[in-house]
Amino acid sequence: MDSGPILRAVDLCKDFGGIRAVDRVSFELQKGETLGIIGPNGSGKSTLINLITGFVKPSGGRIFYQGRDITGIAPHKAVMLGMARSFQMPRPFYNMPAYKNLVIPLFSPRTRRLKGGRYGDRDEVAIHLLEDMGFERDSNVPYQPAGVLPHGYVKRLELARCLALEPDLVILDELFSGMSMSEVAGVLPLIERIADEGKTLIMVEHRLRELFRVVDRVIVLNFGRKIAEGAPDVVMANPEVKESYLGSEVEFSA
Repeated sequence: MDSGPILRAVDLCKDFGGIRAVDRVSFELQKGETLGIIGPNGSGKSTLINLITGFVKPSGGRIFYQGRDITGIAPHKAVMLGMARSFQMPRPFYNMPAYKNLVIPLFSPRTRRLKGGRYGDRDEVAIHLLEDMGFERDSNVPYQPAGVLPHGYVKRLELARCLALEPDLVILDELFSGMSMSEVAGVLPLIERIADEGKTLIMVEHRLRELFRVVDRVIVLNFGRKIAEGAPDVVMANPEVKESYLGSEVEFSA
């Protein structure tokens, strides 16, 4: 088995017209590690995630996943290889019941292959997975259309859809965005449990206090460049990082 990093980015660049959104960013991610990606608005965080998952093509650099060059890969092929991601703005099938949103990824080629076609009743599996994400099994919430769910449940559904794909790497793009403090407090133990089970995680977040509870390491972007990398407390003591956040309302303390 390949004992190298599960993910490696080498000098990644992305230009939009005359604007360089990602500027020669390199990093490695080890299997089972939880990595945070932070930075001010417009620093290139989501663009970096889109490059990794194939939603945009790089202007330069290479991406390696489990030792394989996947630079410019199509998003559905990234899923087949074991990546799953959430989006800042959740994209459920709003008119379908919440649990039916999971039946679709449970029928994905990757899930069928890993389960050998033996996954049991997928409706029941979907209900179990939602229950694991904090949906009350004996309530009507899992059966309601996704479009009428409270925001916190929609974010939990987004996380469940990722896990239904049986991924090796889960990428969460501002999962806590728009959630209340109580909603975030309810989701944090789920993230910790997923990490404890050995999943590899990348989390893009503005909620630093909560993020620092679960990540092993942090990368800081500013104007598309990586300006710091390391343990959260070390990174946030970096003068350049402090300057990049100057005037923001972000809380640094863990």
